[in-house]
Amino acid sequence: MNHQPVDATTATRFLPMVSVVVPIYNGEADLPELINCLLSQTYPKDRVEYLLVDNNSSDRTLTILKTSAENCPITIRPLSETQIQSSYAARNTGIRAATGEIMIFTDADCRPQPQWLDALIQPFVNPEVVIVAGEILALLGTTLLEQHADRQETLSQKHTLNHSFRPYGQTANLAIRHIAFKKVGLFRPYLTTGGDADICWRILGENIGRLEFAPNAIVQHRHRATLQELQSQWRRYGRSNRYLHELHGVDLMREMTPKEYGYRLARWLLKEVPRDIKKALVQQATFVDLLSTPIGLFTARARTAGQRDAKLPENAKIIARL
Repeated sequence: MNHQPVDATTATRFLPMVSVVVPIYNGEADLPELINCLLSQTYPKDRVEYLLVDNNSSDRTLTILKTSAENCPITIRPLSETQIQSSYAARNTGIRAATGEIMIFTDADCRPQPQWLDALIQPFVNPEVVIVAGEILALLGTTLLEQHADRQETLSQKHTLNHSFRPYGQTANLAIRHIAFKKVGLFRPYLTTGGDADICWRILGENIGRLEFAPNAIVQHRHRATLQELQSQWRRYGRSNRYLHELHGVDLMREMTPKEYGYRLARWLLKEVPRDIKKALVQQATFVDLLSTPIGLFTARARTAGQRDAKLPENAKIIARL
């Protein structure tokens, strides 16, 4: 994986046709901001199509998509995936309808910055690059949990790019050459989590090309604001661990013992709390620092529960084809 920037002069002459695929489920509230972000892209409008795929929403998502397609100066193609309730199935619907050389993925609740497409496309000037992952930064959060996640950079691609098995990029900000899907197949349509790692690993495993990181290709995403949302997020991470273990043989996360939890809590109360209170008095620490350990233990327990309780459905092994 190469982190070197591409020469801007060369990259500006490289303007392939790109297809941006966004799966959407009950995204009515997110669509106005998302479309504004797409309108603000600096990549040439005649070289990009936006395939916004409604995944059987019960709100006005599809109606808004159709209206937007009629009135926008950019090419919006509203599509529907009603057979399978899965973001990966919706992405597959977009890929099948796409005309671009490069497939780009983000989500309805993401906010791509204006230079996003320009920066994400640049590494593809090198024909050896088959996957490009852009960076995911947090939208400004106000709750303690949002601030903690921002401090931990929970959504950053740096975690997935350094995976011990193989690097991968999250579909919130990911680009893949269309030809790769012809060779290894599409996303597993019945998989509910872990599909971004799975598709990247299948492509890299076939030695089609390499993965590149584009740190200046930025989308922003909002962190979870409640304990219920945070628990759901980390349980999903745990399920992903289990599914990828069964699909690719990657190591499962080691579970902490009750003794280890007790030790961490005791260390927090007896050492970290007094230390952080002293720091807070001289404005060198905040309430977020004070609660970092218990929040971390909460998410670890949620991830463990997700991994322990998950079982990969048989149909989730199916790989869709073009």
